[in-house]
Amino acid sequence: MLLRNYWKSRHKNGRGPAPCWIRPGLAAVLWFCVTQLGSGGGAVGETKSVVQKDAEFDVTYNDTVTSENQTIYAFNHTVSRNKTEGVRLSVDVLSQDLDSTILFVVRQKQAVLSFQVPLILRGLYQRKYPYNHVGRTLCQPPTRAASETQYFFVDVSTLSSQGTNYQLRVSRVESFTLQTDKKFSFTASPSQPQYFKYVFPDGVDTVIVKVNSDMTFPCSVMSIQDIQCPVYDLDNNVAFIGMYQTMTKKGAITVQRKDFPSNSFYVVVVVKTEDEACGGPLRFYPLRPDELIDAGNRSKVLDVVVTPAINSKVYVMGMLFCLGIFFSFYLLTFLMACVENKRMNKKRELFQNPSDMSPAETGSTAPSKTPASPYEYGSFADNGSTLSSEAITDSATSTDNNYGYMERSLDSVGRSRQESLSSVEEDDYDTLDDINSDKNIVRTKKFLCVADLARKDKRVLSKKYQIYFWNIATIAVFYALPVIQLVITYQTVVNVTGNQDICYYNFLCAHPLGALSAFNNILSNLGYVMLGLLFLLIVLKRDIVHNRALVRNDLNALECGIPKHFGLFYAMGTALMMEGLLSACYHVCPNYTNFQFDTSFMYMIAGLCMLKLYQKRHPDINASAYTAYACLAAVIFFSVLGVVFGKGNTVFWIIFSVIHILATLLLSTQLYYMGRWRLDSGVLRRMVYIIYTDSIRQCSGPMYIDRMVLLVMGNIVNWSLAAYGLIERPNDFASYLLAIAICNLLLYFAFYIIMKLRSGERIQCLALVCILFTAVIWGFALYFFFQGLSTWQKTPAESREHNRDCILLSFFDDHDIWHFLSSIAMFGSFLVLLTMDDDLDTVQRDKIYVF
Repeated sequence: MLLRNYWKSRHKNGRGPAPCWIRPGLAAVLWFCVTQLGSGGGAVGETKSVVQKDAEFDVTYNDTVTSENQTIYAFNHTVSRNKTEGVRLSVDVLSQDLDSTILFVVRQKQAVLSFQVPLILRGLYQRKYPYNHVGRTLCQPPTRAASETQYFFVDVSTLSSQGTNYQLRVSRVESFTLQTDKKFSFTASPSQPQYFKYVFPDGVDTVIVKVNSDMTFPCSVMSIQDIQCPVYDLDNNVAFIGMYQTMTKKGAITVQRKDFPSNSFYVVVVVKTEDEACGGPLRFYPLRPDELIDAGNRSKVLDVVVTPAINSKVYVMGMLFCLGIFFSFYLLTFLMACVENKRMNKKRELFQNPSDMSPAETGSTAPSKTPASPYEYGSFADNGSTLSSEAITDSATSTDNNYGYMERSLDSVGRSRQESLSSVEEDDYDTLDDINSDKNIVRTKKFLCVADLARKDKRVLSKKYQIYFWNIATIAVFYALPVIQLVITYQTVVNVTGNQDICYYNFLCAHPLGALSAFNNILSNLGYVMLGLLFLLIVLKRDIVHNRALVRNDLNALECGIPKHFGLFYAMGTALMMEGLLSACYHVCPNYTNFQFDTSFMYMIAGLCMLKLYQKRHPDINASAYTAYACLAAVIFFSVLGVVFGKGNTVFWIIFSVIHILATLLLSTQLYYMGRWRLDSGVLRRMVYIIYTDSIRQCSGPMYIDRMVLLVMGNIVNWSLAAYGLIERPNDFASYLLAIAICNLLLYFAFYIIMKLRSGERIQCLALVCILFTAVIWGFALYFFFQGLSTWQKTPAESREHNRDCILLSFFDDHDIWHFLSSIAMFGSFLVLLTMDDDLDTVQRDKIYVF
């Protein structure tokens, strides 16, 4: 207190450099000041003999220190404003007695560095590792003069009464200032960290600092720090300031000039005392809390190179490229719409002038083949072979489906149209006993047509399926708002703390923009949003055209083709847009805790596509929006549980596999019996009875062959996936669950295409082009997806081993190309579902088979 008051009386208003005892956080320096004062006047501590030596660079000094003497080494060197030279201090204590601790204090202009030898570094669980050999680079404060001679002093002291031998050497660091695009190699260890200076050249605003090593371990930390003293270059303080990340073989940090007012920064590399942060083995736990552990040889050879990042022109080119790709789909769609409108106008003109129409167009050709009997469809001949495709009618070319050739008159159709617009509820239809009986009769027919399952009021069904769109829009709003808030918080934490291990970027191709660390990964998700919006516009156009046809009592719209319900299509387009938004949010800071953002609407899209396929031939008995979204919510719930608890948890995998198999069986029963079964206490008894009477007693095959084939294949696939999950227990549970959904969707889609062709239907040119185009795009997309540029299943350091440079326009990486291609492929898949049954638009519904 007396010393502090004395200093304040000497320096009014606190101006001038504070002495060592006022500097916060320097307990070792305080101890040194007290002992130094005591040596002079004897007021504090014992009297010491202080020896000051004029020292030189590149000379090794062997000396001994005790509690009774103190040695001060005085160095001087010339510092130039235009040239920076590093100064490195190396100390080696020759004594093996750990109780003989030596304190080294380096006093510089505007800086003080102190450390003890043996240097004790702490690891996980406070384990202690002693190091007798220490090397530190001295901080070099900048000078404003053209040339200046600076002095610094190395004070060596100890409280041990026994003499301790040490070696001290001060040398200049060659290549202390890093050069652009020039690789520099060096060696570092926990007690011998290294750091170098880099100055931004003129015209370069952003650089990428890359540190590489051929050695996976020991684990290291690279840090970017401003030019100031002290430099935090030890394992226990390297995270105090600047940006930092752990690394094994690769590390990369993008540095912007605007973040460093001095237009320069330090690249600091520290080797950690333990490897757990990089996914290495966990070393043994010490028996005693104060036990010291031999760290062994933890030297690591690394190289560092600083390369200029992309400039603003590359940013502009990347954005224009992204917009150009997806706007081209808008242009192509507009041109096709113009061609289609021109064709329809020409067809309408010909219809209004029958004299100009050809015999084929007026339907005056020879009568077509008689439609095949439903009982011939799918049956087998005596010799076991199926009927040829010639026996199945191509109802799309049937002449009795043209305008003016329907059996029903326009008046009767008009009356039917008015009746369909009456206020009738679906529940009123379903709760009548006679209607229930009718359902049982119709749905248990061996061969069904679409007309049998399109008996409900059209307006009621339209409203029922519109609920899909409104529900998913509501889900999207309530889901997206907290997600956006959370990822903004993540990005803020990364920017404030400088911890680059929070987010799993591809650091070799992560281009920042504003507060965003990887703008290119966010921009590449634009395709989902733009193509989802384009799909909504296409569906809206079809919806408007269909409604206009209904208003004018068009016979084809009323009685032909697959019933047009667009609610699920609207929901699919909305889900695609939300997938782009949430994927962009995920890529703001991709990590273990928010991966769910990227996959939730993928489950939605897969589920909605399967529901749409089923709805095409079963419009009356498709699942309600509430049931469908409840099931999808259960899937997402299990996805969260799997990510949190699924890694190596045997109990979880057993429970999930059992639920997976039971859900597959229940869904199979629902599909096979068209919803005409009850889940109650007697379900097992009825199943056993049916198996006994139909299969064992009468040896009869299944009544519904086609449905049985699909369900058997589906159960084989799902049971195999359940067995794989139970045996392998994949770490990425979310992707495993998504693979289940995609496999089931592909299986059902393939079944639909095969049955469509088998029924004598055809696929029009537009739908066929969409199928082939989408299949090719999916193939390329999956190739880029499996490149695996990062993975949150491993530690951040291990994830960076997969990082690679940009491959497209020096702006986009493999995962960005996956975003491009998968958005196009999803859009093409949606178009396939939209146009696949266009060939049936002129076929009566009682001639369209259900499968």
